[in-house]
Amino acid sequence: MFTAFGYYISLPFIYGISWLPFPLLYLLSDSLYVVMYLILGYRTKVVRTNLSNAFPNKTRSELRQIEKQFYRYFCDLILETIKTLTIASARIKDRVSFDDPGVFARYFNEKQSVIIVMGHFGNWEFGGVRFSQMALHQLYVIYHPLHNHYFDRLLYQMRTRHGTKLYTTKHAVRGMVEDRGKVTATAFIADQTPNPESAYWTTFLNQDTPVFTGTAKISKMLNYPVIYISIQRPRRGNYAMTAEVLVEDPSRMTEDEISEIHTKRLEKDIMHNPHIWLWTHRRWKHKKQP
Repeated sequence: MFTAFGYYISLPFIYGISWLPFPLLYLLSDSLYVVMYLILGYRTKVVRTNLSNAFPNKTRSELRQIEKQFYRYFCDLILETIKTLTIASARIKDRVSFDDPGVFARYFNEKQSVIIVMGHFGNWEFGGVRFSQMALHQLYVIYHPLHNHYFDRLLYQMRTRHGTKLYTTKHAVRGMVEDRGKVTATAFIADQTPNPESAYWTTFLNQDTPVFTGTAKISKMLNYPVIYISIQRPRRGNYAMTAEVLVEDPSRMTEDEISEIHTKRLEKDIMHNPHIWLWTHRRWKHKKQP
């Protein structure tokens, strides 16, 4: 009962934020930055540990600069995500460019489904909306349902209102097998923390890191090419997506090789623009056993 009450009380505030024009949205984000970072210090210990371990050769001043830039981006990301509840698809097209050198069109014309792999980098929510505007592959995103039923329903609505469809993590493989007759692009956010016992281990950002193997396993099982999407942030409120084929023929590579190649590709993006990756995530909470 309390969760329902809290949800319906917060709903007008959530939609009120979503309806704000972008200049006011970013003005609110500046205030959120002060509260979340300067006053509350939200997860600063996690962020500082992650940054110092990832960039051992950077000075304290350099790390602090990345930290500040990250929190400004992070506050923007939170409010931009809320904005997707009401934003028109045409406005997303103005905000997100997509440099696709014929990659998806070629596979679509061949009636070839693909796997998209990406990280918590840039704005993946805006990216999903922008991809769905291409009117080529039907986009499916794999997501983990929230424990709160009411907010999970809101998240589902937010992510599907522009044409994207969802698989839950529990039913992703079954769903992809059942949908083999369709021409789909299934997006994996591959930088989440997996079960360390079933993970592929590699060095990522100078640390032993377990990697989710689902991307590699399913690409080989269904023989779907793997395409990496990068979402850069050239300036505030604007994003630039690019597509790059990482694995043309999964049958010619091992699962470990596929996991390694997409992990290293994400690492390249993070090294180039570290402040637009999700450093609040406890990515290295598991340690590799000797």
